[in-house]
Amino acid sequence: MSDSFTIALVQMQCDPDPARNLSKAERRIVEAAQQGAQIICLPELFQSLYFCQRIDIRQFDLAEPIPGPTTDRLAQLASRHGIVIVASLFERRAAGLYHNTVAVLDADGSLAGIYRKMHIPDDPLYYEKYYFTPGDLGFKCFHTRHGRIGTLICWDQWFPEAARLTALRGAEILVYPTAIGWHPAEKAEHGEAQYSAWQTIQRGHAIANGVYVAAVNRVGHEGPTDGGLEFWGGSFVADPLGVVLQKASHDTEQLVLVSCDRNRIEDVRRNWPFLRDRRIDAFSDITRRAIEN
Repeated sequence: MSDSFTIALVQMQCDPDPARNLSKAERRIVEAAQQGAQIICLPELFQSLYFCQRIDIRQFDLAEPIPGPTTDRLAQLASRHGIVIVASLFERRAAGLYHNTVAVLDADGSLAGIYRKMHIPDDPLYYEKYYFTPGDLGFKCFHTRHGRIGTLICWDQWFPEAARLTALRGAEILVYPTAIGWHPAEKAEHGEAQYSAWQTIQRGHAIANGVYVAAVNRVGHEGPTDGGLEFWGGSFVADPLGVVLQKASHDTEQLVLVSCDRNRIEDVRRNWPFLRDRRIDAFSDITRRAIEN
């Protein structure tokens, strides 16, 4: 591998029509590839509006198998342009069994593997427990032509254990496909703090593990005009010291392209050797739900 790789984040606004979303994503992927991107990442569940705002049994019709029609089309793009594509999909595993899943297509068009979202939220307008079975594949690192990619999804962003375990598998970059936004009524009072917390904890994962971190979000308002969610965009890439290398706007579609230097990982880890100094002999209680004194 070369000393660097270029990642692109496709920050996009989604449409009610899955076909239009896929076509838009394909255009953005080609555009990113033409600009030199080698690893291209799409937002969480990019093929539809964020349907988890409500409980509606008809939304299961959006799901598809992996491999399936979407991965087949993305595989053609990956092979044609020699790129790696990270795509978040609504996976139909079997009748009545669904996951929120990332598929990684390698640069030869092969399916490098999948990661199923481990942490499933259940909050107002984020009713994901109704739709998704928690992941059962554990935390994953995919060794692709252009880099070792750890994939986690949205709510996984808040859990340092997930970032650590993925980094320990050899990931050079942690990629978080995301669909997160403001409740419009709360934005004025809490919006800045909410986005700051979201970015800060992921920058913390970069620092604690000495890896690059990339979060790719959608933009736009979805749902009722007097409610719904305003997706806050702000997709970004941070380096192993937590420095934000590039950040997208909060309200427009955008490609974020960043060149990532592998030597930076080595340099940061030599100077801040957190992995060396971990007291793994003292961490057994981390698997307990709570610790009573």
